Amino acid sequence: MALTAHTVTSAPPNLTNLTFHSRQFQRPTTLRFRNSCSTRTNSLTAEQVSFTEEENSLVEALIGIQGRGRSASPQQLNEVESAVQVLEALQGVPDPTRSSLIQGRWQLMFTTRPGTASPIQRTFVGVDFFSVFQEVNLQTNDQRVSNIVKFSDAIGELKVEAEASIKDGKRILFRFDRAAFSFKFLPFKVPYPVPFRLLGDEANGWLDTTYLSQSGNLRISRGSKGTTFVLQKKAEPRQRLLSIISTGIGVKEAIKEFISLNQNLGELKLQEGEWQMVWSSQEETDSWLENAANGLMGTQIVKENGQIKFVVDAFLGLKFSISGTLVKSGSRTYDVTMDDAAIIGGGFGYPLELGRKFELELLYSDDKIRITQGYNKILFVHIRTDGLKQK
Repeated sequence: MALTAHTVTSAPPNLTNLTFHSRQFQRPTTLRFRNSCSTRTNSLTAEQVSFTEEENSLVEALIGIQGRGRSASPQQLNEVESAVQVLEALQGVPDPTRSSLIQGRWQLMFTTRPGTASPIQRTFVGVDFFSVFQEVNLQTNDQRVSNIVKFSDAIGELKVEAEASIKDGKRILFRFDRAAFSFKFLPFKVPYPVPFRLLGDEANGWLDTTYLSQSGNLRISRGSKGTTFVLQKKAEPRQRLLSIISTGIGVKEAIKEFISLNQNLGELKLQEGEWQMVWSSQEETDSWLENAANGLMGTQIVKENGQIKFVVDAFLGLKFSISGTLVKSGSRTYDVTMDDAAIIGGGFGYPLELGRKFELELLYSDDKIRITQGYNKILFVHIRTDGLKQK
C-alpha cells in the first residue's frame, strides 16, 4: 500500500494582496460555517500526517462533509461507506483493543445516524462549531472511554465518561457513569443532568474497532446502536482549515497560511460541479439580493461549456438565480460575466435587471475545496457538494 504524505513545514509569507471585509449580514439560507473578523491565529502547521492509499480515499471522501455526516448527501455517504468497507476488509492492526496505538485522544470526523446514538451525539455531534473527541484509556487499572465536546478554548468542554473493559481484540464494553461541564469562567465543574444510574441498560454499550491504521492516526469503529464512527488523531491541512472556518476564529490567518503553503500548484482550472459557499470575506451591504448576486451565499454551479450559475434558496419556496459565462484569461484567472438573473418559483421566473463583470482568480483548487478571489476582491471558500464524477 502506497503512503501519501501531507506535510506542512514552511511559514506563511505576508500575503498583502488579499483584501478582507468583515461585516456580516442575515442570509436566507443556512450555512454551517461562518465568517469572522477575529485576529486570533489558528496555525495549520503541524507534524507530518501520512495515510495509505486506501486511507487517503476515506479522508478525501470526508472533506467537505458538514455536521460530521448529518448534512451529507446520499452520494457523499456512499463514498464514505465504500471507503470504510475497503479499509475494514484490510483489517489494519490486529487486535486493536490490545494495541497501544488505540490509546489517546481521537477527534471525531464522521458518524452515521448522529440523531439516534448516545446523548452526547444527539445534542452536539452535528454542530460544526464544536470539536468532538474520544479519549481511550485501556492500559491502566482504571480503564475508561470518554466522549468530549470542546465548545471553545474560551468557554470550556463537556466530558462524558464511561467505565470500560476489553471483551476481545476488537470489542470494548462500556457503561456511562459520570459527566460534567468544565467552564473556563468557573472554578468548579457543573454536573451534566443525566441520571446514568437510572438509565439501566441504556447506559451500557459496546464499541468495535473495525480498523486501526498502522500509523495509529486513523480509526473506524462501529457501535452497539448501529452507528459508524471515523476518528483521527491528526488532521490533514484541508481538514484543519475547514475546522477553523467552522469555529469562525482566526479564519483570515488560516486561509492566508493555507494559500502560502500551496503556492506551487502551477496552472489551476475552475472545475465543474456544484460548490457550496462556506465562507467569504464579504463586501459590506445590507441587501441579501445584492449579496446573492455577488455570490456571497448559496450554491455555485460550474458547467464544462463555460457556463456558471449562482443559486440561493430565498424564502417561501422561491429561489434566486443568476447565470453567466466564464472565459479563461490566465493560468489562474477567468473573466466572468453574470447577466441573467431571476426569482424562480413554481416553474415560473421573474427576471431581474442585475449584472456583474469581474475577474475570478483561483488561489487554491482541488476536487473538494476551492479558494477564489472574485467580485470586489472578495475572498471565497467553496466545498464541492455533488461528489466526484465517475470517469
